[in-house]
Amino acid sequence: MLTLPENCRVDLPKTKSIVKPFCLSHGTLECYNLVESRRFYEEFLGLECVRHGKPAMAIRLAMRFHIICVEVGDQLKPVHLLNHWGVDVQTREEVDQAYENALKYQDEYKIRKVMPPQDMHG
Repeated sequence: MLTLPENCRVDLPKTKSIVKPFCLSHGTLECYNLVESRRFYEEFLGLECVRHGKPAMAIRLAMRFHIICVEVGDQLKPVHLLNHWGVDVQTREEVDQAYENALKYQDEYKIRKVMPPQDMHG
């Protein structure tokens, strides 16, 4: 049985759904190369990475939700801007600094495309 730490416990909403989940645990994304992707997620974005299988690793930021990154090499399918994972920072200045750093380190971390910041999610 899974016991959650006190700081992770929340009252779940009452729903009439058929399935009664207690946690949205993970989502997946594909990458070309786990070693290069791990370096980007840890060094550039400051996320925790745990390699839990030969073709995959879990990515998180101190919470219960994980992103599972699966290496697929050249089988990777291009995604659209609307299919993305968000990383929030606390201020607009930090957004601008992250953008500048993405441009500065684009080649080092093999960042394929850097989009200018936009106010989209409030």
